[in-house]
Amino acid sequence: MPLLLGIEVATTAARSVVVADDGGVRGTAAADYPLAVPRPGWAEQDPEAWWRAAGESVRGALMRSGAAPQDIAAVGLTGQMHSLVLLDAAGRVLRPAILWNDQRTAEECAEITRRVGPARLLAITRNPALPGFTAPKILWVRRHEPAVYARTASVLLPKDYVRFRLTGARATEVSDASGTGLLDVPHRTWSEEVLRALEVPMAWLPGCAESPELTAVVACDGEAATGLRAGTPVAGGGGDQAAQAVGTGIVRSGPVSVTIGTSGVVFASLDGPAMDAQARTHTFCHAVPGRWHVMGVMLSAGGALRWLRDAIAPGADYGELTGEAGAAPPGAGHLVFLPYLSGERTPYPDPIARGAFVGLSLAHGRGHLVRAVMEGVAFGLRDSLAILHEMGLRPTEVRLSGGGSRSAVWRQIVADVLGTEVVTMQVAEGAAYGAALLAGVGAGVFPSVEAACEATLRPATRTEPVARNRAVYEDLYGVYRALYPALRPAFAQLAGAARCRAD
Repeated sequence: MPLLLGIEVATTAARSVVVADDGGVRGTAAADYPLAVPRPGWAEQDPEAWWRAAGESVRGALMRSGAAPQDIAAVGLTGQMHSLVLLDAAGRVLRPAILWNDQRTAEECAEITRRVGPARLLAITRNPALPGFTAPKILWVRRHEPAVYARTASVLLPKDYVRFRLTGARATEVSDASGTGLLDVPHRTWSEEVLRALEVPMAWLPGCAESPELTAVVACDGEAATGLRAGTPVAGGGGDQAAQAVGTGIVRSGPVSVTIGTSGVVFASLDGPAMDAQARTHTFCHAVPGRWHVMGVMLSAGGALRWLRDAIAPGADYGELTGEAGAAPPGAGHLVFLPYLSGERTPYPDPIARGAFVGLSLAHGRGHLVRAVMEGVAFGLRDSLAILHEMGLRPTEVRLSGGGSRSAVWRQIVADVLGTEVVTMQVAEGAAYGAALLAGVGAGVFPSVEAACEATLRPATRTEPVARNRAVYEDLYGVYRALYPALRPAFAQLAGAARCRAD
């Protein structure tokens, strides 16, 4: 029986999963790494930490599965999107990676829009220039770190840096490349026009494949670091959200996925590269050849709950905290949380937006705070789902995944806020699992991505909305929607004060 390996380079850890051709998970392992915040609004990581953690997680997953290296038919890669890795001509990392949730590039976004033209940029990339994307980070380095820029020979994304270390090949695939701001999304290829306008050399970019396509094989150095057999094929893989969608079966029109990980995502598969008329969502190439996807992204979802835990209950068990939230009433005692801890993308592409508790009183305890955070994240997800409705998409099912899906309390909150049944799948390995399925397609274990999902995925839980809770959340959602416009001037004033202090 052939086995498949998925490797995920996430924001907080590398995770590996060994999957059988019947969809069964044979072994998993993870290894953590730190996140650096050199200045408010910045986020960086050491790519070498990804590689060390990836090797550790692969060895752990192989050991727990009982698989021999020769049992692995193919490897798939996935990971955090948008983050910038710069290499010199010898393949050495030039500086820490600038991450997807870094917000330092507002000026560079304006420069990209001016150079390419707003209408032309949307026509080619299907997205506005946003601070989290890769292209503005490249321009930021050119402006602020010219010595680093002068030595640059390669630009890679996180999972593709791990591919480079594993195989020696510089390659990416269309779903992750869509988030750079440099891809012609309708035509699924690098845009010479955008690169020329930004004066970024095409030679810096890796080859761009379809997600299930085999891109390289494990090299001898990769074998030594991971325990995989040299010569094992490595598929293109996918950006974390596209791979997550494959891992939950969002590969055709109809069902949508809602992911509560560090970020929060609402994701729908598309027949073509359609986009929101106001460009509030992202339209990217899907990991399914010949398909695209639209997604709304909030930057702090599960990350907001982690922040709260670390701030008020360091080391506390999430189950304990969500249990306290479950004991608090729907609406958290008229307490509302804005989850904009790292700025926001959908529906407000605003790097200076910030989080807030509104309605705090002496009557509120820890459980109310936790519940308010969970509800605020659900309201943010509803914002994105509403945009999909405006685009004419009518979801037939909502599939919830990510760490937040493991909480029965959060599942109920999401069902109540969205006003629809929420389904989880039997396999909860998410993006790494989807990457393994993509590898299976590349290796010929499955004839297509759709067939891989049909052969492996089954529902696990179904959560129906509660009518009395829905009424509470309808009222509270109106309050939530009014808060960002009301607080936007204060966010701008606070950002100006922060810039003055930093200067």
